[in-house]
Amino acid sequence: MTTAIEHNSVTYNNPIMPGFYPDPSVCRVGEDYYLVTSTFAYFPGVPIFHSRDLVHWKQIGNVLNRPSQLNLQGARHSGGIFAPTLRYHEGMFYMITTNVTHGGNFVVTATHPAGPWLEPYFIQGAVGIDPTIFFDDDGRTYYLGTRPNSTGVRYDGNWEVWIQELNLETMELAGESYVLWRGAMTDVIWPEGPHLYKKDDFYYLMIAEGGTGPNHAVTVARSQKLTEGYTGNPNNPIITHRHLGKHYPVINVGHADLVQAEDGQWYMVMLASRPYGGSYSNLGRETFLASVIWEDGWPVVNEGRGILQEQGVIGLMPVPVEPQLRCDHFDSDNLALQWMFLRNPQADLYSLTERKGYLRLKLKPQTFKDQDNLSFVCLRQQHFDYMAAAVMEFAARSIHESAGLAVIQNEMYHIRFERVLQDDRQALRVVTCINGLETNVAQVEVDARRLYLKIAARGQELSFYYSTDGEQYHLVAEHIDTSSLSTEVAGGFVGCCIGMYCTSNGTASDNAADFDCFEYGAY
Repeated sequence: MTTAIEHNSVTYNNPIMPGFYPDPSVCRVGEDYYLVTSTFAYFPGVPIFHSRDLVHWKQIGNVLNRPSQLNLQGARHSGGIFAPTLRYHEGMFYMITTNVTHGGNFVVTATHPAGPWLEPYFIQGAVGIDPTIFFDDDGRTYYLGTRPNSTGVRYDGNWEVWIQELNLETMELAGESYVLWRGAMTDVIWPEGPHLYKKDDFYYLMIAEGGTGPNHAVTVARSQKLTEGYTGNPNNPIITHRHLGKHYPVINVGHADLVQAEDGQWYMVMLASRPYGGSYSNLGRETFLASVIWEDGWPVVNEGRGILQEQGVIGLMPVPVEPQLRCDHFDSDNLALQWMFLRNPQADLYSLTERKGYLRLKLKPQTFKDQDNLSFVCLRQQHFDYMAAAVMEFAARSIHESAGLAVIQNEMYHIRFERVLQDDRQALRVVTCINGLETNVAQVEVDARRLYLKIAARGQELSFYYSTDGEQYHLVAEHIDTSSLSTEVAGGFVGCCIGMYCTSNGTASDNAADFDCFEYGAY
């Protein structure tokens, strides 16, 4: 069956943003679309992307790129930044979010989406998480969020969506707060991620509920009054995959935001996960796109289908952007926008100028198990099958020092491919860390200072190779299972990241590891 949207439309592939890009929020300014996602304990926080077609996205900045904007000290891996919302109003961009580790709910503003973004305004009295901002057509502005049930919490996740006027001059709440909705389902858990829209004299409140795992869902209610009288859509949830089972190709669907194109067509971005190698979601929660029509005054997602698909159709003409950097030779004096650190990077953590054309990582005492900043620079895993490679120059000076590549899900679940000193000889080893227990699964002696390291992923299995000349590669370990790096095993809200690291494992050191290049791509 061909629907109206399919005429003069193009096919696109989901997810539109593969890898750890959860909790998407989108807004349109003219013919330009902008999108942000959550970052949790990673710095810089809240990447911002630009698109002309809602399919091809280019990162143009990071909203929170200064320590003064984002304190992540001591944040657990799934702490830090939750659920940003991006909005535009009268020449100003607003990004509102929660730092669950330090400070709570805050808003930052900018006149250009690429920044600079101003220092945060922490909103006093704004309890709870997942804030959003709504600009009514009478000139008044409102804060929405989710908080514990104000009549008494009867069970874990018994929360509610609330609203209060926000003074844009002082960024302070004003007047009374009102409970809008507690979700569509009986005894619903975690009504969260609220977004409010006004259409055809109705206020539409769209939320996520059911938790951010397999029972995740998107529901909607409406009212002709802003602060009361919300009734749920009789067809709730408007999208979910919880009825399709844990082995369906796309699961955990929820946390959505709506946007209307210039031609009047509506679309929805939302998070979902793609399990592979069984029911394991190593990539975390990714950003997907769906079409929306309005029927009897309610949104209908992917008409005639009702679920997310690996391919969709869109009525906007495609506007491709330059592909994301596949190989970084570190020739610039600044790191590319997609690179991330765990928590706030120390001032002397790395250098791109001490040895031109190299990323120099300084050895620090911190390790992956510490809830602290360590010498680790990473990218998101974006494919089931991938290759990550780097050229590294490093020699360990003591048994405490190591450097190499790592794939990490969180502090207790990661895999390292590292150069170490063993029995006064330089060696390479592969170490798995599962629930905090480390196992040395393979080790070889390698004397050369310059090493070509490669990790190849085929589904849930990793293979590790090295070369001393960049031509002939030697296998160190293969068939290393990575299902422990999935959300289903490790828990939390993040996806796997891959990068370069070094550590002195609790000791002082003035050593460093130099990386000539890093390459990542589909395998």
